[in-house]
Amino acid sequence: MVSKNATYWITLSLALGYNTPKIKQLHKLYPDISWFLRAGEDEWRRSGVLTNTDIDKLLKANPADSERILERCRELGYSVLALDDEAYPESLYHIYAPPAVLYVSGALPDFNSRLSIGIVGTRTASRYGTENSYKTAYSLAKYGTIIVSGGALGVDCASHRGALAADGVTVCVRGCGINHSYLHENRDMRRAITRKGAVISEYPPDESPRRHYFPARNRMIAALSDGVLLIEAGEKSGSLITANLAMDMGKELFALLGNNNYHNTGSNRLIKDGVAVPVTDFMDILVAFDRLEVSFENNGLDSISLADIEAIPVKAEQKTAVKRTVKKPAPQKPAAAPKAMKKEINLTGDEKAVYDYLTAEPVHIDTIAGALSLPVSRALSALTLLEIKGLVVQKQGRNFGLKQ
Repeated sequence: MVSKNATYWITLSLALGYNTPKIKQLHKLYPDISWFLRAGEDEWRRSGVLTNTDIDKLLKANPADSERILERCRELGYSVLALDDEAYPESLYHIYAPPAVLYVSGALPDFNSRLSIGIVGTRTASRYGTENSYKTAYSLAKYGTIIVSGGALGVDCASHRGALAADGVTVCVRGCGINHSYLHENRDMRRAITRKGAVISEYPPDESPRRHYFPARNRMIAALSDGVLLIEAGEKSGSLITANLAMDMGKELFALLGNNNYHNTGSNRLIKDGVAVPVTDFMDILVAFDRLEVSFENNGLDSISLADIEAIPVKAEQKTAVKRTVKKPAPQKPAAAPKAMKKEINLTGDEKAVYDYLTAEPVHIDTIAGALSLPVSRALSALTLLEIKGLVVQKQGRNFGLKQ
């Protein structure tokens, strides 16, 4: 599918830039953008939107460039949605600087009728981060939620893969052309996304990634999402840009409750400031949306493959090499095997009840909740906090036991 006015909107975006409010201003003034461009320089000046520099660029613009882009899209089987097309996402149109066109590989879901959650976070995610990204996306997708993310390494691709494992719908918003080979590690994942969801971009198909494209891309993730979940965002994390944009747009903001290390300083600060809702379980997100009807049935988490989570690519952290003299440690006697006994730790409430109940033998979450007469959500919350404190370990199939 190619919008009838796609050629004109592409010409405008090539001349004016990809992230400019002038696109929307022109659409409000000229519902028929083809007439505006054909009207010529005098009308362009009368619009009051374009500067002399803009007009000079438009005068030099070659419509053949737009036609070549459209021909490339037809060759690759991509759709091109223009700003004035009925199928253009309403939530995206209403932002300050919506894209003039959307290049789409796959099928764009109906964001008006389904809940959508953006999941963003660090590229250098820990195992805790990738596992929670994957499991949360998996569970949300099982309940029909659209998962939106940016296709990067770490948290982004863990979220996309979790949704795919649940046979759900996910949308990947790229900071380059959707046909560009950037992040070849996720190439197969992007192909899988297009079978039920979509890979989209505001940039022509073969456009190379540029540093400033990624912050601009984040506005689209925030716009297409009813709420945004932040996972492992440091103090200077780029995903905080998405969080701030989501707040500016009046979207719900969530943050995975994490331990007190540099990976979580940004997201934990938003929780502490009361800006983000702390999340320990996907239900913390679903229950925040009153219009959503949720049935609390088994959503199949037991079928999650740990091998899938372990295979999620993350970006290696860059560490500065430091020369230092290391003394050879003196020989020590072998440590005695640890005894299977509980530590004396000051815990209260649900955490204490759960900790006192657990042994080294893994027990399923449903058994724990039933034995303690706790809702599953409260039991999960306590277990997550105990896991963060290094007291509990989660095994395959939502089984938990004391860490020995």
